[in-house]
Amino acid sequence: MNAQLAISSPARPAHIGEHLREWRQRRRLSQLDLAGDAEISARHLSFVETGRAAPSRDMVLRLAERLEVPLRERNVLLVAAGFAPHFPQRALDDPALAAARRAIDVVLKAHEPYPALAIDRHWNLVSANRMVMPLLAGLAPERLAPPLNVLRLAFHPEGLASRTLNLGEWCAHLLERLHRQCEATADPELLKLYQELKTYPVPARSAPVTPDAVAVPFRMRLGDDVLSFISTTMVFGTPLDITLSEIAVETFFPADEATAERLREIAARLDS
Repeated sequence: MNAQLAISSPARPAHIGEHLREWRQRRRLSQLDLAGDAEISARHLSFVETGRAAPSRDMVLRLAERLEVPLRERNVLLVAAGFAPHFPQRALDDPALAAARRAIDVVLKAHEPYPALAIDRHWNLVSANRMVMPLLAGLAPERLAPPLNVLRLAFHPEGLASRTLNLGEWCAHLLERLHRQCEATADPELLKLYQELKTYPVPARSAPVTPDAVAVPFRMRLGDDVLSFISTTMVFGTPLDITLSEIAVETFFPADEATAERLREIAARLDS
């Protein structure tokens, strides 16, 4: 991957204006652009960024929405402006998130006989359907110990890297996704994960993605078979809870009939 991650982990900005300026610059917006989007004057925004004016709570939330600041960081902005946090953060097993947890379980179950899993903001496994573990059979037990980070599993020589046939292409795709996530969230833990993954012995992508390609496949060996998948990612559309906003469901579909047939055989064996 040629892109360079231009995110550092400096000390937290001292006041709300510095926070807003940092997010605005990360989104590559001018003060005029952001002010127009938020329907305020560029002069007032300039005063807020320099600390000469204090924004209201509603203005902080409006600017954060226009800047697509993650919910977790919107609370940071509110606190920096002297307001209480607005977005709750509950454990996924909290009764208030019961409906969301059921929705995740329904999606995972409905995707069978194909594999699907749910991950948190740092790519740690939250839940998986029963088709995932058969694909991991035979890997080093320590690689599967909780908390199981699916990116480390993909890159580690004792993990899925040992059976991924297009390792260079697949890992380049994952690194690009993580790179975009780091830029979008400025999460220091994701930045550390990104730097760690770059140290694994993964070959370079053998060739650039062709213009007619529709997706980067994941091709792995399972026993004597070669399985080929395409993946999709689902997130909750209108989350108001931090934990829920950071959950993603990764679903894998067979890219050929041979893979679909092998997965049906695995599912039948699990049913027997």
